[in-house]
Amino acid sequence: MVDMSPTLALAILFAGLFVGILLGYPVPFIVGGIALFVGLVAMGPQVVSLLRLRLWEMMTNYIMLAIPLFIFMGSMVEKSGCAERLYSGLYLWFGGVRGGLAISTILVGTVMAACVGIIAASVITLALIGVPSMVRRGYDKELISGSVCAGGCLGILIPPSIMLVIYGPLASISVGKLFIGAFGPGLLLSALYITYIGIRSWLNPALAPSVPPEERTVSLWRKLFMLLTGMVPPSILVLSVLGVIFFGIAAPTEAAACGALAATLLALAYRRLTWQIFKAALLETVRISTMALLIGWTASLFTGVFIRLGCGKIISSLVLAAPFGNWGAFALIMFVVFILGFLIDWIAIVFILVPIVTPIVPLLGFDPLWFAVMVCVNLQMALMTPPMAPAIFFLKGVTKPEWGIDTKHIIRGVAPFVALILIGLGVCVAFPDIIMWLPHQMIKF
Repeated sequence: MVDMSPTLALAILFAGLFVGILLGYPVPFIVGGIALFVGLVAMGPQVVSLLRLRLWEMMTNYIMLAIPLFIFMGSMVEKSGCAERLYSGLYLWFGGVRGGLAISTILVGTVMAACVGIIAASVITLALIGVPSMVRRGYDKELISGSVCAGGCLGILIPPSIMLVIYGPLASISVGKLFIGAFGPGLLLSALYITYIGIRSWLNPALAPSVPPEERTVSLWRKLFMLLTGMVPPSILVLSVLGVIFFGIAAPTEAAACGALAATLLALAYRRLTWQIFKAALLETVRISTMALLIGWTASLFTGVFIRLGCGKIISSLVLAAPFGNWGAFALIMFVVFILGFLIDWIAIVFILVPIVTPIVPLLGFDPLWFAVMVCVNLQMALMTPPMAPAIFFLKGVTKPEWGIDTKHIIRGVAPFVALILIGLGVCVAFPDIIMWLPHQMIKF
């Protein structure tokens, strides 16, 4: 073993992390590898015990069981076809409004966010059902791209969100509280997106022309029927998950099981439940869950070595010494989260950063629940800021040549929505009850 100072350990850990990321190696191997190397050098055989302990904690954490259940639920919802039905109903109601199809895309993304919680499924679904209609109507390609990416990314914030399921145990915060607390900011971002689209389309009608009246000549009763048949099934699904949490009937893990069952029954009701779809949903669940838990295990080892070597005290001292007091420290943490979003997947950011900064939050005088939701809102930007930007790559991966949408259109299109997330963060700072009011109304925590 080598007597390694906390400062040297901190420098090696993060230097190795960033070099590995820039070289393009898979995140779990980088995080786990650098932690294992530093641990063996500084701690010797003790790091093996730490490795085993962290794996055992991950395997026996009951809350983590909700991850595969929510992923399965989202996969079944995506394959059930309810998004297409909802979009068809909203198409008739908002098609006559300038920017109405883009607004419908955001609304579908908002509703689907409360059913899916998987960014890949949300972005791809919105792209396949929304982009062709907007392209045919002559919508601006940047506006199309931005609305699809922003609407799809809401699935990682509006519960049931995999991000919140992971964040809760790491910060020792009730996942149920996080679910209810994230609703306000999620709906706030959705409202900001819709407002932006509406104002910009009103100022420049050529960007998003309205649908011709002859394409919307449907009776009022038909419009109501299509809207209700599109809205009721997702609403029932949301109630089966979030309702039982809010009213204290079940914990998040049991609620996830209810949601998985309800999503399966929804696919059955829509006559989409076949063996092939069921098998595909299971395989997607295994793939995504394995990736998330592998990153979680290696990141847990990283933070374990980080804390054992005393690096946490250095970070606390640096944050607490930030200028402008507590709010300066808060701004510093938010800035670090924002910068990491350019380079690392949100899962790795949560697993690495949360155990490090959570002990500092009470020292700064902030409510842990409010702070946690603010970090999750911040991480919305990580989904749309290249070079990482999974939303951009998911949309680009399903674009068809006839759409004429290039990567430059997508990057330019998401930029205003990233700015709107910054505005949303500022609003939540000014009005913290946007996050805190609803959790205080819960019957049982």
